[in-house]
Amino acid sequence: MLYREAGQFKTSYAADQQLFPIRQDRIGILILLAVVFLVIPGFASDYWFSAILIPFLIFSLAALGLNILTGYAGQLSLGSAAFMAVGAYAAYNFQLRIDGIPILVSFVCAGLTAAGAGILFGLPSLWIKGFYLAVATLAAQFFIVWCLTKFPWLSNYSSSGVISTQPLIFFGHEFTSPQEKYLLVLTIVAVMALAAKNMVRSSTGRAWMAVRDMDVAASVIGIRLMPAKLLAFAVSAFYCGVAGALYAFCYLGSVEPDGFSLDMSFRILFMIIIGGVGSILGSFLGAAFILLLPIFLDIALPWVASLLGLPFSSATVSHIQVLVFGALIMFFLIVEPHGLARLWQITKEKLRLWPFPH
Repeated sequence: MLYREAGQFKTSYAADQQLFPIRQDRIGILILLAVVFLVIPGFASDYWFSAILIPFLIFSLAALGLNILTGYAGQLSLGSAAFMAVGAYAAYNFQLRIDGIPILVSFVCAGLTAAGAGILFGLPSLWIKGFYLAVATLAAQFFIVWCLTKFPWLSNYSSSGVISTQPLIFFGHEFTSPQEKYLLVLTIVAVMALAAKNMVRSSTGRAWMAVRDMDVAASVIGIRLMPAKLLAFAVSAFYCGVAGALYAFCYLGSVEPDGFSLDMSFRILFMIIIGGVGSILGSFLGAAFILLLPIFLDIALPWVASLLGLPFSSATVSHIQVLVFGALIMFFLIVEPHGLARLWQITKEKLRLWPFPH
């Protein structure tokens, strides 16, 4: 009843093609933005900012970058964490080598540096695809981490390759509190998510989806495969690079090359699989599932064990957490292989037809 578009008439093509054509969606987005920008900063604790909200936003941005490449362009990649490492170390070096450079400019330059690496390691996509391409992009994961370890100039001659980021200064104000860092990360993620939403609706996004569905047919209708694929790699790596810079400057403050491991790349891949491949919303839902569910299980399982009087040790609870986490992943993929975003889309379609759901 509340989610009906009856009486909402479109009188122009621009109105019909707007980002949120239904009034309820526009109101919902405005309410969501008001909550995350105004309500949460006033009530959340420093622990929530530092341990939950900031990493959730950063990994959502990285998942969004991978979703552009894999979900919309159909190019498999296992090097997302490597491009995050490029962004983190590039932002560090831009701040270190160039006096007075604004922090946001460093983040943009870090993203562009990662985009260049993405184009370089995206060249095999011109000849191979599928799992063979995933193995080829796996080379980026090992090669970039090796470079960051073996070339000490990149870490300012740190013996272990560990870097400690510079102060986060924006318009002359140093961001030190978790609340300020959260608002900075949230603003960047919101702007880049909006840009991605518009990008996939443009002619570029339609070209990516045509290449994803059938690259031979896309070539026949005039889409140039090489620019389309390399642009997808560049944009994806740019998003991952900015996420890596935020990961270093706004979340940890100190990073090492081994921290951007293959395990992190797989986590980002699982985020888009569970959240929904080819969905902007799915990137956020998948990141929330992967990051927040273990925290919930850490709290819930000991409580259930104590309630039932079961003599579970902390190690046993940890093992049960892994089992439950894996079982829930399989359950969601069986119930809806297209991810949590598809479940949300089905829910909205049923609400639009209520009380006559199909």
